[in-house]
Amino acid sequence: MKKTVLIAGLGLIGGSIAQAIRSAHQVHIIGFDKNLGACDEALKLGIVDEASDSLEKSAMKADLIVLAAPVKGILALIHELSHLELKENVLITDVGSTKRKIMELAKKKLKGKAVFIGGHPMAGSHKSGVGASRPYLFENAYYFIVEDTDRKKAGSPQLMEWLKGTKAKFICFSANEHDRAVGIISHFPHVIASALVNHLKDFSEQGMNLRAYAAGGFRDITRIASSDPTMWRDIVSDNRDVILDLLDRWQQDMSEIRQMLINNDTTAINAFFLDAKHYRDGFPVKQKGAIISDYDLYVDVPDEPYTISKVSGLIGEAGINLTNLNIIEGRENIQGIMRLSFESEQHREKAMTILKKNNYTTYLND
Repeated sequence: MKKTVLIAGLGLIGGSIAQAIRSAHQVHIIGFDKNLGACDEALKLGIVDEASDSLEKSAMKADLIVLAAPVKGILALIHELSHLELKENVLITDVGSTKRKIMELAKKKLKGKAVFIGGHPMAGSHKSGVGASRPYLFENAYYFIVEDTDRKKAGSPQLMEWLKGTKAKFICFSANEHDRAVGIISHFPHVIASALVNHLKDFSEQGMNLRAYAAGGFRDITRIASSDPTMWRDIVSDNRDVILDLLDRWQQDMSEIRQMLINNDTTAINAFFLDAKHYRDGFPVKQKGAIISDYDLYVDVPDEPYTISKVSGLIGEAGINLTNLNIIEGRENIQGIMRLSFESEQHREKAMTILKKNNYTTYLND
């Protein structure tokens, strides 16, 4: 007999989890979302078997419930579920980017009523919505599993079995460990990237369009500042104690660098850059992590009519999806002027081969 899965929240993450579960299990999937358009789209695309506008009716049928919403939405869903009749030992999980509030509320509201295990897949896309979802979104990405410390590991194997179709790398953390880790590798970098962009905006020198000149390295290190402001407002607010601690340490680091410059301590300055280079060079190459990766390819193209359409046409004819295309006006450390972004390394390599066959010179800048 098929088991029933409820996906509460039909966006990119919820839709991708639904498809991954279906790839590994014989299931009946119900989709619930307050956005009825998302429900209709998921149904038409075959991502769900049934669309529901009632959490109560759909939750009571479910063997697994996935809360695929922002943190505030997940907290609201836990409150709602606590008042409903659910199957005995139903497994409930979430995808929230912070965990302490969620785990505390689930323990308070769902204890004895359901098995709740927190989850956080460390993957995403430049696109959003259920139409952009795909079953391989989480492949080789880290997927945090977070359980109540009072009953650690009691339900983790069950959840990992449900989610085996994601082909993700599961790691078990406590809620505190999770929020500290993602604060360091994801939340704090978003704050710094946005601060750098605002810093540039405040230094708009007379007669100089600094934004136009910032198309090279500056664009790369601040790309994440283009993320959804509302989502990031809520994330940093939820994890503000961790971020405040990191900001204190950052300010101390900046004070030390400032003193190096005041003293013109070239030995210390060199060590600062050298230490960063050595540590950065040890990072896994293009491994999926907390921040969405770009797989960029640079193409040296002539300044001629229809150049963009020719290049994009060659790639499109091969069935390769471009996630972004930019013309770089300020060339910094790279020779190409067209930047093509892809959703995977495989797509980038295929595009590189096609363009080289058509006499285009390509470059990587990983």
